[in-house]
Amino acid sequence: MTFTDMLQLLPPTLADGLVLGLLYAVIALGYTMVYGVLGLINFAHSEIFMVGAIVAVEVLTHLLAGTGLHPIVQIVVAMIVAAAVSGGLAVAAERVAYRPLRLSNAPKLAPLITAIGLSLFLQDAVRFIESLFGQFIRPFPSMPFFDRQIPLTPTDTVPLKSLVILIVAGAMLGGLVHVVHHTRLGKAIRAVATDRKAASLMGVDVDRIVMLTFLIGGALAGVAGTLYALEFGRVDPFSGFVPGLKAFTAAVLGGIGSIPGAMVGGIVLGILEVMIGTFVPILTDNMIGTEYKDIFAFAILILILVFMPTGLLGRPATEKV
Repeated sequence: MTFTDMLQLLPPTLADGLVLGLLYAVIALGYTMVYGVLGLINFAHSEIFMVGAIVAVEVLTHLLAGTGLHPIVQIVVAMIVAAAVSGGLAVAAERVAYRPLRLSNAPKLAPLITAIGLSLFLQDAVRFIESLFGQFIRPFPSMPFFDRQIPLTPTDTVPLKSLVILIVAGAMLGGLVHVVHHTRLGKAIRAVATDRKAASLMGVDVDRIVMLTFLIGGALAGVAGTLYALEFGRVDPFSGFVPGLKAFTAAVLGGIGSIPGAMVGGIVLGILEVMIGTFVPILTDNMIGTEYKDIFAFAILILILVFMPTGLLGRPATEKV
């Protein structure tokens, strides 16, 4: 393949990387918000994302199929239901699993172990429920409307679903930035993230703010799950593991605890992954295949963190005295 041919591959490759990166970014926001407020890595977030994806597929398959609604309306309804279920599940997880540990001043390792246990519990619970209906893998219902090709360049096109993901993910990211930086709720979230005790003394209901943080992160995961199902065409109880791991990596890459960092980290990781998966096999004459893209992406992540330990947009931790 000539250099000119590779240049022609560049626009659609960047578009695919941007779509994947925005998916990672929306999921990563749940990790980074909870960590920013509580200093907790909520590893169950990947399964909350998975639940949102399965709920969206079930709604589209069993509730909206045959209703005659426009496909965009169907997707919007599925997103709303998935966001509500995932947000409610995240709130329940905070209330049942994390809050008792936080209020009892449990060792810092206890919430982490609880998060891992909750992740495994949700994964197996969904697997059990889905097995009752005899279908372990849930395919996304056929929607030819979203497979329509939209011109990207005179010679390249992208499916309409990619543009939908770009628009929805971009709107969610922009909306969250507005909420955090330009509303009273956002000011309270930032206050609790800075100093919980001081925020409480100033009249902020810390438990309520923590609950709302989990609710927002869970709702974003539900929307991301719907977009993931639309993009990849199938979901199962294990669908959350790899995207969740990549999203956590994106949050660390951008600077864990930083909302802009989660966005930048997700986009960088998505573009790196797709670029490497596309061009490395070409440059090595398929001696190194697409399946090695994760190795290169994580190697680059390690190099970045070696020279920038707080991530691309993270800030060094300060010790309160």
